[in-house]
Amino acid sequence: MIKEITCIGCPMGCRITAELDGDKILSIEGYTCNIGKKYAQEELTVPTRMVTALMHVYGADQPLSVKTSKPIEKSKIFDCLKEISGKSVMRPVHIGEVVIKNVCGTPVDIIATRDVE
Repeated sequence: MIKEITCIGCPMGCRITAELDGDKILSIEGYTCNIGKKYAQEELTVPTRMVTALMHVYGADQPLSVKTSKPIEKSKIFDCLKEISGKSVMRPVHIGEVVIKNVCGTPVDIIATRDVE
């Protein structure tokens, strides 16, 4: 099977073509840097994404914006969002603070992206 993807690793936006045999990558072409090659390998085997969301804060009018500390497997995004929506935090919260440790049993944390006093 031939699969085409556009690399998002750098501003070049290379059009990468990969030949697959089931889950095995036979060849990758079209990348102009090693970032593109690495991106294609990850995207074709275990794609990951950063997740951003809003979280309830007790006693605050506005929700807290949060994000994953690093990309999480694409297949776990909805579970991650469900876990975030089921939790609330107490004030104060500071930017960079871990508000959920090891979300969905992964080594990825959910961190605050702003301060709430």
